[in-house]
Parts: sequence; C-alpha cells; structure tokens
Amino acid sequence: MLRKNTTGVDVGGVIIGGGAPIVVQSMTNTDTADVAATTRQVLELARAGSELVRITVNNEEAAAAVPYIREQLDAAGCTVPLIGDFHFNGHKLLEKYPACAAALGKYRINPGNVGRGSKRDPQFAQMIEFALYHEKPVRIGVNWGSLDQAVLARLLDENAALANPEPLERVMREAVITSALESALRAEELGLPRNRIVLSCKMSGVQELIAVYQSLSSRCDYALHLGLTEAGMGSKGIVASTAALAILLQQGIGDTLRISLTPEPGADRANEVIVAQEILQTMGLRSFTPMVISCPGCGRTTSDYFQKLAQQIQTHLRQQMPLWKQKYPGVEAMNVAVMGCVVNGPGESKNANIGISLPGTGEQPVAPVYEDGVKTVTLKGDYIAEEFQQLVERYVISHYGASSAG
Repeated sequence: MLRKNTTGVDVGGVIIGGGAPIVVQSMTNTDTADVAATTRQVLELARAGSELVRITVNNEEAAAAVPYIREQLDAAGCTVPLIGDFHFNGHKLLEKYPACAAALGKYRINPGNVGRGSKRDPQFAQMIEFALYHEKPVRIGVNWGSLDQAVLARLLDENAALANPEPLERVMREAVITSALESALRAEELGLPRNRIVLSCKMSGVQELIAVYQSLSSRCDYALHLGLTEAGMGSKGIVASTAALAILLQQGIGDTLRISLTPEPGADRANEVIVAQEILQTMGLRSFTPMVISCPGCGRTTSDYFQKLAQQIQTHLRQQMPLWKQKYPGVEAMNVAVMGCVVNGPGESKNANIGISLPGTGEQPVAPVYEDGVKTVTLKGDYIAEEFQQLVERYVISHYGASSAG
C-alpha cells in the first residue's frame, strides 16, 4: 500500500515523512545527568539500529549534561540525533541552557503539561521561539494520560450540550486529536514551518490508538510519530504494539515509530529497537538485518539442535550488521532458512537465499544446504553448525561484496 504523502521533517539529517523510509526511534532510561551512562546507552541503541534517540531533559543537571553527551557521541563517531523530552519546565531549561538547545536535534513538547491555565500559551510560545532560534523541529506529543485538561473540559461541555451526546471515550479521543492539531496550528502561527512539525497522539489501548491515528491522518498531512504508550512488558507489550502499529502501517499511516516496552529486570534496552525493526521488516516496509526463517518444531524434531542453530545464526547475523551494512550493501534483505525436518525443510531452504534442512527424528543424519534454490552441499557429522555458519559468511561475501557488484 502507498504511504500517505506527508510533509518531510529533517531531524539532524534523518528525514521523517515526505516519502522517506519509516524511522525507528528509541529512548534512554538512564539519568541524563550521568553523562557516561547516557552516552553509553545511546551508543548501544544506535548500534542496534535506532535512528533517533530521545533523552529526558527534566532538570538543570540534565540540561547541562546534554552538550557533553553530544560531544562524546561525536567523538565516538556516532551521529544519531538526540531528541530532548521536555515536560513542565522545558521553557526555563531551554532559556537557561542554550548549549543544550543547540545540541539537541529535536524538541518534544507535551501540550498537556507545557503550562497550566494562563501560563500554558506563553510557555508553549516560548518553546516554539527557541525552536525557531535554533532551527530545530518539534514533536508535539499528546499522551492521553497527560491530556490538556482545558481542551478536554471544553469538548466535554460542548458534548453535554448536544441533543445526543457522544460516549465519553469518543470525546476523549477527539480531545487528544484536537490538542495535537490546535497546538500544531498555534506553532505555525508563531512561525514554525510545517516541515518542522511532527505530531503524535499516544494511547495505551490498541483499538483507541488505531481509531485516533486513522482520524488524525485523515485530517492533516503532518509527519506522524507512532507508538502504543505504556505497552507493557515482554510478550504482552510486543503483541499489543504489533497489533496496533501493523494495522496503521498497512494503511500507510505513520512516518516514525517507537516501541514503548517496559524492560524486564536486567534486559537490554535495545530490545525495543529490535522489535520496531522486526515489525517493519516482517511487513516488508524496510530491511535491517538478514532474517532467519525457522520452523516451530513438532514430533518430528525431538532434538533441539535446529533451535540452537537458528538462535546462533540469528544472533550472529545481528552482531555482524554494524560491519556488514557498510561492507556488504543489500545484505540486510537476505533470508536464511534453518529448518528441522524433511517436510518443509527443503522447500523453505530453496526459497531462502541460503538454507539448511536438518534431519528430523528418524531421518537420515544429513543436512542438505541450498543456495538460491540449488543444493550446493550436504553436511554431516559433528560440526554442521560451524560449517553452515561458514557457508553463510561465504555467501554474504560472494553475493554482497564489492566483487559481486555489477
């Protein structure tokens, strides 16, 4: 499906919208004031493939640290743009720490907490003025959990006056959308061009998120940031995010996304990047790393050998990508099949770029390998895993290396 034609936004050289590939974002969970820890996590997220990284800028210590984080990233050769996440006091921090304002690639403003009452409009305007002065784009990020209460109250009053009032959930959805659109219009009135505005309307319910973004997309052509907020932990968060975002992406809605997983204790923060990439890649929207096709296993595969090999190959491919994407352009679209028995093994292996069909329970202890549909070798013995990994490496070099060009 063709994606919606949106206004492209340049964030430090990364284009959001305007027909550009969908951008993967992530966010640190370190104390931003801890320069070393935050720099280290940004590097980890960037190496995993995050193209934009958002950091919390919640106090003076964090704002003062931002230029040093940017400096250390640049020294490490990492150009990933940093997004400043501002709530409540962003106008003060941007004013007091101009080096922070300059070092960030984009500002995130939440209309629900940029200011209360009479302070809301001037403080919002002040942040837009800093964006104009430093020539930075802005994400106007509405979150239903911190919705602008003035907008909600106004819409509730208007709804109550109707002969047939809408259900509360519909009014809530409309309040989220209205907050985003009215804030974007005000930013434009203050001089911020459309090609420096990104909108997001985050909900924590799958159906609510789909409904809000479908409506928002039909009413504007701003670049849109997708994300199911407070998605949850583990499989719940992954499934909920995928269920919501896959529908929107299939409809051509969305220009950048973040998967808001609650990290399990000790888990790698980069997991959210991998999930975002895999959603886009399995939908055929982008390619990030060679994909391993493997069967779920059944009574024919009582050994866990093929499971271990599939995991080993997938891990190896992802670890190699920071190097491979520079040396072997196009390798990210490669498919590798690791199959566990003769039922679907040969067929899937033939359809992959390179694949192996391991012997199932009771089958002859040999493993045919296929490259581009042709059987090239049959492996057997105690070193099938090591030999197949070498064949994968050889395939990458021969098909994606400089000597294979043209």
